[in-house]
Amino acid sequence: MAYDETILVTGYPTFRGRKMVDQLLVSQPSSLIYVIVREKFAEEARLHHEALSTAARQRLVMVEGDAAAMDLGLSGKEYRELCSKVQRIHHCAQVTYQGVGRQMADEVNLGAMREIVEFARCCTQLESVVVHSSAIVSGDRTGVVYEHELNAGQSFRGAVEKTLARAERIARAAMADLPICVIRPTQIVGDSTTGEVDRLDGPYMMMLLLLSSPSEVAIPLPTRGDTPLNLVPIDFVVRAAAHLGRQRAAIGRTFHLADPAPLSVRQVFELVARAGGKRLASRFIPGGVSKAVLRVPGLNLISKNQRAMVDLLATDVRYDTTHTDELLRGSGIHCPSLDSYIEELVTYVQRRLKEDRLRGDAPEVSLR
Repeated sequence: MAYDETILVTGYPTFRGRKMVDQLLVSQPSSLIYVIVREKFAEEARLHHEALSTAARQRLVMVEGDAAAMDLGLSGKEYRELCSKVQRIHHCAQVTYQGVGRQMADEVNLGAMREIVEFARCCTQLESVVVHSSAIVSGDRTGVVYEHELNAGQSFRGAVEKTLARAERIARAAMADLPICVIRPTQIVGDSTTGEVDRLDGPYMMMLLLLSSPSEVAIPLPTRGDTPLNLVPIDFVVRAAAHLGRQRAAIGRTFHLADPAPLSVRQVFELVARAGGKRLASRFIPGGVSKAVLRVPGLNLISKNQRAMVDLLATDVRYDTTHTDELLRGSGIHCPSLDSYIEELVTYVQRRLKEDRLRGDAPEVSLR
């Protein structure tokens, strides 16, 4: 078959990479999509591939490799072939889970960025590279963060934030000779229509505490709850990324993908409590005392990054979306308000909790 263009996606079949591929298969019906799959994820990739329609399977080519390895872990022949074909790249390979160690964060976030920049320089037909970053590169900043800003004297609360910021510096430095744009979503939550999400960390930890508690018990927040909680559903993120990746005006720029009117932490979890038939206490637990709440029996098995969750809920930061608003205008793509899809998120988490109880497991948290 003849295809309009060839796209390379890294980070497949992790949740963000898989959703990006699903979106491209729908929005670019005449494109051929290559994905680089690590051997350890081959079975997961195969299952996703087999679940696609026959037409979609024909347009999705899986190549064994590793985005963080030299030459993407490909043979010389495979590397040269892709360099001669690829016109667009969506670089989704990254780790954002705050519980990973420094070595893994370095290997994936920095190593993969260096390799994809080198690969892009070898491509003969390249039109765009979409670097999937994260708004957490703002570190401990408060107030308004603008899209053009990166180095603003912020401190980083862990290896993930620091390496993602360093990786973005590598991408920005390469903008001088490569058609790169950077997207920075805020905290990603599940699909706004199905609730599907891969890992239950970040704000999901507080959601789990609420939804697994007895209905008569009012659960207090681990912070005052008056700061904004910046959440975006995965389907909005991949739709916006696919659109921005095809805009020449996006090249050389950075885009925040954020809710233009984020609810406060308390408003978010009041919605969660209402949807789940639970109670949220009017009081809150200050300071270090909140860490004790997060160590109640069983909850400490959910994730290693309780401190990161508390920091997320307590940081008073807002993300400017001027560049994003400009290029999404007229596209029909916008971030839905949380109250329009909170029921889907809660229903999905409740189903996961029920499945875990039947298996006798603690809720599963992915390390990717």
